[in-house]
Amino acid sequence: MKNRIYTSLFLLLPFAAFAQESQSNDYFGNIGKIYVVAAVMLLLFGTMIAFMIYLERKLDRLEELMNDD
Repeated sequence: MKNRIYTSLFLLLPFAAFAQESQSNDYFGNIGKIYVVAAVMLLLFGTMIAFMIYLERKLDRLEELMNDD
């Protein structure tokens, strides 16, 4: 299961790199808030990844408990 998470993560990285376009009429870029938006997005993404890893570990422990019976 962990390999699926890492594989999907690496498959999505190139799309994130191409998603950025430089336009002079970008609202957040003009007012200097683009870094705030990027930081919030990275924080949310990191939190989701950490939560998935936490759930994966917890599920592994539960599966081991069920197999021990």
